[in-house]
Amino acid sequence: MDEELRSLTERLRTESAGSLAFERLLATDDLDELARVLTETGRPLWARELAAFRLGLAGDRRAFESLVLLLNHRDPPRCASAAYALARLGDPRTARAAAALATNELRVAYALHPVRLLTDLRAPESVPALITTLQRRLRPHDPYRRVALACVDGLGTLEDARARPVLNEALAHPALAEAAVRALARIPKQR
Repeated sequence: MDEELRSLTERLRTESAGSLAFERLLATDDLDELARVLTETGRPLWARELAAFRLGLAGDRRAFESLVLLLNHRDPPRCASAAYALARLGDPRTARAAAALATNELRVAYALHPVRLLTDLRAPESVPALITTLQRRLRPHDPYRRVALACVDGLGTLEDARARPVLNEALAHPALAEAAVRALARIPKQR
């Protein structure tokens, strides 16, 4: 079993109190049954999350909206599972949605997983969104250092020269300086 699926299964089994409904959703191979869970009223969050995750891994785009909502959830394990499934879903809307979540200042506390997803996707939206998010995190006393660090690491991974100016600015921030040096070293020098 995939590690992310194992972790999700353990967490949701606890949330569902090991119900028969949980075991059924975990065992079914019927994608239509999983998709119905996303639209039926009265379904608990654990059921919707499990159905969306499984549909995402199966490449079924009916999971997209639910996974994006979970990517922006206040509970980090839900965000992590949604990011994992979205990275495998293959929906062309994913990068645009992740960029919108990563750059939304009203939800910056939940931007860590969208930032990491943008790095994984390597989409055209990735570098501009990470630059924007990091620039905002370089303000004095910004409380979202984990988000800033994820941006720095992501920009290094993406190796795009457009990131040089903001990474140079990050050098002035002690919590980011070491990561910024590593990121800058990965970006090819311009000739």
